Amino acid sequence: MAIGSQPSPGTTIPTGLGQVEYRLQRDSAVREYQRGRLSRLDICDAQPELLRVAQHLGRPTEVDCPICEDTKLVHVSFAFGPRLPPSGRPLASNAELLAMARSKDEVAFYVVEVCTACRWNHLLRMFNSQVARRRPRPGRA
Repeated sequence: MAIGSQPSPGTTIPTGLGQVEYRLQRDSAVREYQRGRLSRLDICDAQPELLRVAQHLGRPTEVDCPICEDTKLVHVSFAFGPRLPPSGRPLASNAELLAMARSKDEVAFYVVEVCTACRWNHLLRMFNSQVARRRPRPGRA
């Protein structure tokens, strides 16, 4: 996958306004690795717990890992809020994410891409409950 390419459609929700995208940061880290300014040890540093969650709850994508180029990335979603563990709660599905978004607590959601082979990981996007509850307008992704 080219550095600026988008993930396959339907891999995560929501899309559009109200979320923070970290793609520019991601692309910069990949370029720095490709130029030799960062080593693989610098950027392939996923913690064991993140790898475990990715293996068991990660949603597969069609996107090749930008570092090892051998494995497809998985997306892992986490929820953080007042009644959740300090380390966040991994989410198994978009249905679970929507159910948490409908709760009365304000919850922040984070989507992380992970390569379970080389341990690459990067935060893709962040959004809150209000954004997750919003339905896209017809004709918009």
